Amino acid sequence: MMVLTLTLLCFQVETGLDFMVASRFASLKGKTVAILTNHSALDRTGKHLVDLLPTNRDFHLKAFLAPEHGFQGRLDRENLADGEEETTGCTIYSLYGKNRKPSAAMLAGVDVLLFDIQDIGTRFYTYQTTMLYAMQACAEFGVDFMVLDRPNPLGGLRCEGPVLDSDLRSFVGAFPMPVLHGMTMGELATLFQAQLGLNLKLTVVPCKGWRRDWLFDRTGLVWIDPSPNIRNLKQAILYPAIGLLEYTNLSVGRGTDTPFEHFGAPWLEAVPLARKLNAAGLAGIRFVPHFFVPESGPYKGESCGGVYLMLTDARTFDPILTSYTIFQMLHQQAAYAGERYLKLLGNRRSFEALMKGEEPAQIRQQEQQQIDLFREKRRAALLYPERH
Repeated sequence: MMVLTLTLLCFQVETGLDFMVASRFASLKGKTVAILTNHSALDRTGKHLVDLLPTNRDFHLKAFLAPEHGFQGRLDRENLADGEEETTGCTIYSLYGKNRKPSAAMLAGVDVLLFDIQDIGTRFYTYQTTMLYAMQACAEFGVDFMVLDRPNPLGGLRCEGPVLDSDLRSFVGAFPMPVLHGMTMGELATLFQAQLGLNLKLTVVPCKGWRRDWLFDRTGLVWIDPSPNIRNLKQAILYPAIGLLEYTNLSVGRGTDTPFEHFGAPWLEAVPLARKLNAAGLAGIRFVPHFFVPESGPYKGESCGGVYLMLTDARTFDPILTSYTIFQMLHQQAAYAGERYLKLLGNRRSFEALMKGEEPAQIRQQEQQQIDLFREKRRAALLYPERH
């Protein structure tokens, strides 16, 4: 009985890719196809999309397109050149170099652009921006867009953090939504099309068996690092909190074995900061004084004082409240460049309230009206029920 239970848990969820493999990609028959993907496009057994393409295909594969970190997902914060995919011999066009949006040349003759990338459910993670830009290009050039959907590793219930101000849109925030949007990529694509009026044929191949209240560890799917510095589910859960701090003058652990599990700087005093953060009584998290030397990124080769984050309960942990609390404690120090926090926060009202020292919990309450409006907008785009 124990073995049977474990087996069922291992294959609880099937992705859009699993469905396409089972159907031998029948919906692409007779089409010329380009694929926007990276290393994260695995089926439920851990095989990559490229290795799952039928040998005798009924469609013509023209090219691949790759997001930030490249087709293999190994490069961190580097502009990428075009390349060649070894198995198929097709060109890989980079969408993180001189182009961030597919060009007419990339999509020339293409009938369908197929998208399959694992996201982590945070607004400033750039894969969703790349998807949006690709949808806009498809609408412009008359190309169909198909999303092979995957679960949101952080679940599909939580919408938290301020909604992005429209005039602060950028590559790290391209659509007005909260920091945590609680949507899959297929749902985001549906929302983007509806809210932006994109004139294109959109098809979403949904997951089977996914529940919105599940984190990634409930899916039974193979974990693969979606980017070089998100190496496990814990880091994905902490990313919205610590990632918000990244544009300020801190190391967030890039160049260490545990990125986004700690932060620090040469000017930080680890012990007093950890004590103050623990005294705040934040749910689901504890802080330990910590010293580290990053091998890359800010303060490369320098000894940094800071804190390590002990995640005690992922479901009660509030990443936005945690980030706000950390920010305000750091902002009391003259060495902290807090003005850069706005870049990823993306909301002036919340940022100004933080700078004035308003209580983080009160700021969260002020954000709720915008979040509720977003929830209303997203409701029609949801592919998986909110209640079971």
